[in-house]
Formats: sequence, structure tokens, C-alpha cells
Amino acid sequence: MNQRFSLSSAIFFLLTIGLGLYFAFAAVQGPSGILRRVQVEAETDELLAERERLQAEVGEMQNLTRRLSDEYLDIDLLDERARDVLGLARPDEVIIR
Repeated sequence: MNQRFSLSSAIFFLLTIGLGLYFAFAAVQGPSGILRRVQVEAETDELLAERERLQAEVGEMQNLTRRLSDEYLDIDLLDERARDVLGLARPDEVIIR
């Protein structure tokens, strides 16, 4: 009986160790593990930086739109955009390419 008790204890011990290793592996590598959390935080930082860049770009576009609106027309900006988009130039200008 002593031999059977030690065999069942060994099986229980091995099973406990196996489950412990499985849960430790899952805590590090699993879908909610430490490595995934680090990856998600890095992606979050990248997305926040991209959002700030896009917000700055939207602010610039809103400024340009306001400066070309009927309420507030910036003649210099209108002239610049017409030259850039339409390829216009004044007769007294020399174009260097």
C-alpha cells in the first residue's frame, strides 16, 4: 500500500507541476498575456501619435478652407493655389524648371 500511495502522490505532483507550467505559459504567451499587453501598448502609442498628426493636418486644412471661404478670402493664398493647381503664371514671370 505504501508503494501505491507514493505512485498516486507522484502522479498528483506531476499533474500539479504540469498545470502550473501551463498557466505560467498562458500568462506570458496567451491572448491576454504579458507579451500581448506590451504589444497592445506599443500599438496604442503608435495610434495616438498618428491621431495627433492627423488632428494637426485637419487643423491645417480647416485653416486653409477658412482662408479660402467667402467670409474671409486670402488673395495671396488663392493666387498660390491657382498657380499650383492650374499651373498659372503671370506674364512677367520667368519659370525655371
